[in-house]
Amino acid sequence: MSMSVQFPRWVAVIVSIFALAMAFIFSSTSNASASINYGEEVAATAELYIGTPYKYGGTTPKGFDASGFTQYVYKHAATELTIPRTSAAQYKIGKAVKKNALKQGDLVFYATGKKGKVSYVGIYNGNGTFIGTTSKGVKIVKMSDKYWKERYIGAKRVIK
Repeated sequence: MSMSVQFPRWVAVIVSIFALAMAFIFSSTSNASASINYGEEVAATAELYIGTPYKYGGTTPKGFDASGFTQYVYKHAATELTIPRTSAAQYKIGKAVKKNALKQGDLVFYATGKKGKVSYVGIYNGNGTFIGTTSKGVKIVKMSDKYWKERYIGAKRVIK
């Protein structure tokens, strides 16, 4: 003779929820930690502003010039770094980086005015590209494009 006991479905749901809660409460916890790759995070923050218009002297998402963009991104990314306002002043900080050693988040500098004089800065995005403000607004630019290749001055790493 077998006997079966029938429980309402809601009782089974409550027992399951209770069991899951107890498993969660009494399970061993790990001290997992994640480290931020600040260079990748800076590049990701810069990508958020693709399409923002160019504005001479601009330092906000309403419109950026080149160095206003890099200054804004560094300040509002996880780095929360305050860097100088102009591209020439930004070129004076950080550690020089060779082109073949660039990492995401590095600042790349160009002479778009007087030959040999820093007048433009962008944020290296990886794969031979940088994100910067052009006359067409913030966009991803190939460093290998003739215009940029001929005007490249150097790069700096300001993230430690």
